Amino acid sequence: MKTQSIIAPKETLSAEDINRIIEMAWEDRTPFDAIFYQFALTEDRVKALMKKELKFSSYTLWRTRVENCSTKHAKKRVDGIIRFKCSRQRAISSNKISKR
Repeated sequence: MKTQSIIAPKETLSAEDINRIIEMAWEDRTPFDAIFYQFALTEDRVKALMKKELKFSSYTLWRTRVENCSTKHAKKRVDGIIRFKCSRQRAISSNKISKR
């Protein structure tokens, strides 16, 4: 399954990429900068992808959660946090970048 190039700026996304982006978007501690770094998707494009891929009720729940979560936005984060994940989180093998 490929998505339209409206969402991915350089190339279309595979089903695995879409699943990983959705997973990262749901994680509270994964900022939009990490998604941009790995997939070149801006926050607006991630929102468009989520709206396209999720049910409306799930998308609404996610949007409410993102708006109230200070760790999703780099500008709202505490200055001391410079990593993409919790230090106690296990490594995720499907990531395109190394966590260490």
